[in-house]
Amino acid sequence: MIEVEHLSKVYGSTPAIQDVTFSVKPGEIMGFLGPNGAGKTTTMRILAGYLPASGGTARVAGYDVHEQSLEVRRWIGYLPEVPPLYPEMTVEGFLHFVARIKGVPRKNRRLRVNHSLERCQIADKRKLLIRKLSKGYRQRVGIAQAIVHDPPVIILDEPTVGLDPRQIIEVRNLIKSLAGDRTIILSTHILPEVSMTCSRVTIINGGRVVAADSPENLMAQLAGGSEYELELDKDVTAVKQLLEVVPGVGRVLSVPAENVGANRYLIQVISESGAEPGRDIAAALVQAGVGIYEMRRNRVNLERVFLELTTVEDADLGVAV
Repeated sequence: MIEVEHLSKVYGSTPAIQDVTFSVKPGEIMGFLGPNGAGKTTTMRILAGYLPASGGTARVAGYDVHEQSLEVRRWIGYLPEVPPLYPEMTVEGFLHFVARIKGVPRKNRRLRVNHSLERCQIADKRKLLIRKLSKGYRQRVGIAQAIVHDPPVIILDEPTVGLDPRQIIEVRNLIKSLAGDRTIILSTHILPEVSMTCSRVTIINGGRVVAADSPENLMAQLAGGSEYELELDKDVTAVKQLLEVVPGVGRVLSVPAENVGANRYLIQVISESGAEPGRDIAAALVQAGVGIYEMRRNRVNLERVFLELTTVEDADLGVAV
């Protein structure tokens, strides 16, 4: 449904995105994830026809974003980071206006507006001026304008930014309800949005795509070995040599800690890929007379994947993109 190949955008001599390549299948929700300034918004604007690319190609449903811009716009609904609302209009009046400029036939406009109001759960706000709505409801109006012409592709740029926790959950559930018969790109830097909403993730950093896969596959590919965190009565210098000879142990590291008691130390043990040496680690410590206050195994989550991919530059991460 969406194909992006070697896309680039340069402002003067400064590249905003470089060689960006990814695809989104019909019916998928793809999380476009990256830190602030990574190039997410630039990519979204190019896909929406708002901004021309400096190089590469982007297609929506087979239509070239640059060469067939008007046709592409009929296929997509776009919510920028700041919703394009007119505060002095009523919710219903604004959606009728948007439906008209997006080419919805007159006979279908009322039906499409009512459907968007119901789908975004703002039907009871239809007669209110937009300026009187809370930020959460204005965001819902923004999503309603993106879907009022019933597009098969929806592009949402930071749809939950600035919302309170309850509003975030409501908007997240709304986005999930739109999936299935629509293809959705959700641009965000908020990790829970991706893990709870998206079936596929593309991570961008420094203007380049550094990984693209399902959240589960990304975590599996970057997991390597297991990670154990231990609270001991000996510091890392006293146990490093002891633990590094345990089969399956890769690295032994000291962990800075502020809230542990006196004469207690946190260390991290990272195993070799595929190894599970937790039992042998505990046995070696007990046999050496080292006191263990706590030992826990930490599983890789999307936050660790994100940090690893966006803080290590020019590394061979072994992830298919």
